[in-house]
Amino acid sequence: QVQLVESGGGLVQAGGSLKLSCAASGRFFTFNGAGWYRQAPGKQRELVARFLVYGNTYYADSVKGRSTISRDISKNTVYLQMSSLKPEDTAIYYCNGLYDSRDYWGQGTQVTVSS
Repeated sequence: QVQLVESGGGLVQAGGSLKLSCAASGRFFTFNGAGWYRQAPGKQRELVARFLVYGNTYYADSVKGRSTISRDISKNTVYLQMSSLKPEDTAIYYCNGLYDSRDYWGQGTQVTVSS
C-alpha cells in the first residue's frame, strides 16, 4: 500500500505562486508516474499535469506555461509549481500516483486564489 499526502496549498493573491508537494510513503517496487488533478466547486475533477516515467509530460491548456510538474526521487515526492495564479485556479488539488501499476490518491489540498 502507498499513502500520498499533499501539502503546500493555501490562500494566495492573483499573480502569485504556489508549490504543491505530494509525499509518498509505504511499500512499493516501481514508480510509474504521477499527476495532479483539481476539482473546483460544482465542477468535475480535471487533470492539471501528469508525467509517466517512460512517457511524455502533459499539461492542461489552462495551466500550460504557468506550471511545472517535477519529482525528487530521494524524497519520494512529486511537486507542482504554479505561477501567475488566477482566481479560476481555485480548487482542491489532488495528487495521483501510479505505483506498481496501481493508482493511488491523496486527500487533497485547497488552493484559493483571490482577485
